[in-house]
Amino acid sequence: MATPPTLTPEQRAAALVKAAEARTARAELKNRLKLGSFSLAEALADKDATVGKLKVVSLLESLPGVGKVKARKIMEDIGIADNRRVQGLGQQQRAALLDQLGK
Repeated sequence: MATPPTLTPEQRAAALVKAAEARTARAELKNRLKLGSFSLAEALADKDATVGKLKVVSLLESLPGVGKVKARKIMEDIGIADNRRVQGLGQQQRAALLDQLGK
């Protein structure tokens, strides 16, 4: 396995800041989903990288009334892998999610 590139302290600090911003943006998105101010349909239609890099299971668990077990059951029924991210979903999978959850 190849070793990662050596980063300068400035590059490392910039990468840490960028990663923290991405985590904050994903947490805010999940909170908006939980509160109902952002719907599943809007999330699936959004082309933003924040939504795209979010794992599908995490997106589903953020919805009101959907827990860990129900999210995995829905994904299994539709045929979505556990490690799939939103940007990797196909049109049929997106449509199936919307049909299943009716939101």
